[in-house]
Amino acid sequence: MVTNNAAHAQEPGDAAPEDAHDPVIVGAAGFRYRVAAGWGALPTGWEFTDVAAVGVDASDNVYVFNRGAHPMIVFNRAGEFLRSWGEGTFSRPHGLHIAPDGYFYCTDDGDHTVRKCTSEGKVVLTIGVPGKPSPYFSGDPFHRCTHTALAPNGEIYVSDGYGNARVHKYDARGRHLLSWGEPGTDPGQFNLVHNLCCDAQGWVYVADRENHRVQVFDGSGKYEAQWNNLHRPCGLCMGNEPDPLYYIGELGPMLDSNRRFPNLGPRLSIATRHGQVLARIGPAHAGLGHGEFVAPHGLAVDSRGDIYVGEVSYTAWNAVFPDKPRPARVRTLQKLARLVE
Repeated sequence: MVTNNAAHAQEPGDAAPEDAHDPVIVGAAGFRYRVAAGWGALPTGWEFTDVAAVGVDASDNVYVFNRGAHPMIVFNRAGEFLRSWGEGTFSRPHGLHIAPDGYFYCTDDGDHTVRKCTSEGKVVLTIGVPGKPSPYFSGDPFHRCTHTALAPNGEIYVSDGYGNARVHKYDARGRHLLSWGEPGTDPGQFNLVHNLCCDAQGWVYVADRENHRVQVFDGSGKYEAQWNNLHRPCGLCMGNEPDPLYYIGELGPMLDSNRRFPNLGPRLSIATRHGQVLARIGPAHAGLGHGEFVAPHGLAVDSRGDIYVGEVSYTAWNAVFPDKPRPARVRTLQKLARLVE
């Protein structure tokens, strides 16, 4: 298990410098990263606000699904702005999955839909009825759906979410096949199903956020296992290794009674497919220093093992820092460049 060893740590709630003279290195024991300070410069006057999700395509271009005026902002690997799309389409971006064939599955929890888009933002499929949620906890899709993942055969899984406790499965054409899950704490039950991914063997990994675990299912929703050594797992993605690692953004505590407890997050954890944690990145408490986090929400990993972290710091600010006014701008995107050792 690895802890953060970042330099230039800030007091909680203090603004971080835009750049640092000395590189900030986080992690240890084979998982060391340089914080790419200032990565992802926006055009003048633009702002991400909350970055709900991040995705990386086959060319290592980075897609930032955010809640600002330009929902999908695209950068190259060096952090140079390329383009944006999605203006006028999305209500409240939440989840992003980039499929092997280059299509984008954009989950909008404010609009209760999943939209399949091209890399230029053309919508080719919509699952769900825009603006019309299913009844609260009815089990029917969707009530504030959260994320999407694809099985190896192209079938679609959707986590659902804030007003349901379900995972729904669709065929590649968007036809509903089955659903599983209900509110609760037992295996196969959910308490805010927040994110999910699917590996090459078809196992489905589900971030069951408020149950503090990741649950593992087969493609038909049969419960197989769970990882319990997590605190509010929020972001979830797989790496590119033959036996992929799993990258988990843990949201951290936000109650008056435990907000300042150490070793609960917000942080990133790196685990095997059996849930063994190999590394944890992040200090004992929330902060705005380089390599520190407020509310990690969406993660992506590129072909070189660099990690892109999107945070919902605007939404979470009052819960994380109740006694500090939020600055006019808060950093909500970081790149951690993996060091070759």
